[in-house]
Amino acid sequence: MHAYLYAGLGLLILLLAGDALVRGAVNVSLRLGVPALIVSLTVVAFGTSAPELLISVSAVLDNAPGIALGNVVGSNIANILLVLGVPALAAGGLHTSKCETRKSYLQMLGVTVLFIAVCFLEPLGWLHGLVLLAVLALILRDQTRDALAHRNGTLCEPKIEDLEGADPEMPGWKIAVFLALGLIGLPLGAELLVDNSIDIARRFGVSETVIGLTLIAIGTSLPELATTVMAALRKQADVAIGNVIGSNIFNLLAIIGVTALVGRIPVDPTFFRFDLWVMLGAALLLIPFVFSNRRNLTKRWGILFACIYVAYLWIVVANGAVT
Repeated sequence: MHAYLYAGLGLLILLLAGDALVRGAVNVSLRLGVPALIVSLTVVAFGTSAPELLISVSAVLDNAPGIALGNVVGSNIANILLVLGVPALAAGGLHTSKCETRKSYLQMLGVTVLFIAVCFLEPLGWLHGLVLLAVLALILRDQTRDALAHRNGTLCEPKIEDLEGADPEMPGWKIAVFLALGLIGLPLGAELLVDNSIDIARRFGVSETVIGLTLIAIGTSLPELATTVMAALRKQADVAIGNVIGSNIFNLLAIIGVTALVGRIPVDPTFFRFDLWVMLGAALLLIPFVFSNRRNLTKRWGILFACIYVAYLWIVVANGAVT
């Protein structure tokens, strides 16, 4: 019972610390005169991925690489099927917006294919990590250039007040407190969650990979789910889909890239048989909603996405017992 409580406490600390880090980092960046557009593409994206990053690094250092890889692959699957499916149900559908997401989606699809190809070269090491991080740098540069070039066009340029955690009136001491809470809480929460998740996995005879693909993946997708539900209720489909696309790109490139620099990551054979292809299939499901101006992610599609995700979880857990 203590393992469940500590794992839950670790997840809660991670979520709160991640939010604190984003608030502190955003306001420091704005104080330094960094444009809101650049902050949204870099600081916010990195900050919201910090819990997944700390979990993956902690898992590799604790000799549990299955949790690291399962966390990323499972989060990407959950981001599409759960994080888009549930808001479509809650808001009665996600309607097409004028903001363009086609290029970012193609980048996500390309990154997904690249990641699968890199997995076949396992175990993932520092060289693979450098390749993934180099691709991330290229994508960030491309997105920044495009966004700056279209400030007055059809792309949505965020205002300062629209950035997560932005407060132009926040005093310096409060910014420092947020940064301290984030920097202290993230490693503490990651250690609690990983250590006790490993204990739960061993107690119930399931693999660490299954824990990463299910429990931890769903937990670390909660911030994206909350953001997307709010975007759906406000009829901002571009924010909802853009949040998922950006998160998935960062998961594959930044989190695995950095983690591979810390330690070697062997790829469990089950990933090649099932999970990597589910991740790719989930990404392909978004094609009609990204490229068609007439098709919306309706409530029926939301039900379908949610049902597919429940079926996926059932298959993973049913076939995940340690032999």
